[in-house]
Amino acid sequence: MEYSDSNFTRAFSSLGCGHADLTTVMDIAQRHAIPCLELRTLGGTVDLPDYLASQYGCPEMFAGTLLGAPARIVSLGTSLQLVGNTAESRNAFLRYVPWAEACGASTLRAFDGGRSGSDQEIEQALSTWMWWRSLRADRGWNVDIAVETHDAFAIEDNLRHLSEALPDCRLIWDTHHTWRKGGCDPIRTWRLIGDRVQHIHVKDSRTDANALSGYSYVLPGDGEFPMSALLAALRDDDYRGAISLEWERHWYPDLPPLEYALTAARQRNWW
Repeated sequence: MEYSDSNFTRAFSSLGCGHADLTTVMDIAQRHAIPCLELRTLGGTVDLPDYLASQYGCPEMFAGTLLGAPARIVSLGTSLQLVGNTAESRNAFLRYVPWAEACGASTLRAFDGGRSGSDQEIEQALSTWMWWRSLRADRGWNVDIAVETHDAFAIEDNLRHLSEALPDCRLIWDTHHTWRKGGCDPIRTWRLIGDRVQHIHVKDSRTDANALSGYSYVLPGDGEFPMSALLAALRDDDYRGAISLEWERHWYPDLPPLEYALTAARQRNWW
């Protein structure tokens, strides 16, 4: 199976096969020669700590099962929002930490959150970030938060202000959200935040007047996302992070199976 000679790392999210167990997800990665995974769902749930505890008992046992695995877990997807979180949601987030440490994941995904990107929301994001940085340093954890451009901060001006307020924060760049929701050309966004990006989500869609969102997800290469231009920019800048296919079949069960999307991504030079 041939891929490009770019220096980025290929990955996919388990969101594309949300009811699968970890063995099945690893098998998919091996069949498609994908070296890295991000876990958002397993066994039909987004509550990964609860699921992993039910399957493996403890983080140490989980780590043991990953020895010799065909793919490396690079990120766990949490539901924490930098803006609008509570003590309860922070505690739920912290349950992910020992599992992330056990599998060697470098990041815990947190959403940006927010509605407007206002100064007040920036202050909330900064408060959450400082809480996490202090706790991480105190506990000596290796894993770190990476913030996904998903909500209010998928908008270019808001994202710029967030980046200025949190200069040491790494980003998971959802290229589709900043393009569709934010209306910004991906090359322009890359120039704005490229030095912060550790992990990139990619997916494709087509304008659809009958869809509530105004678009419908389609197989990579069947839609309107300017992937070839983005890849050229990433190669020019020698991007070395992950490019992950976030196939949202868990939320949109009518989408084709994940393996169809992975095959399309390879055949249509999305890697």
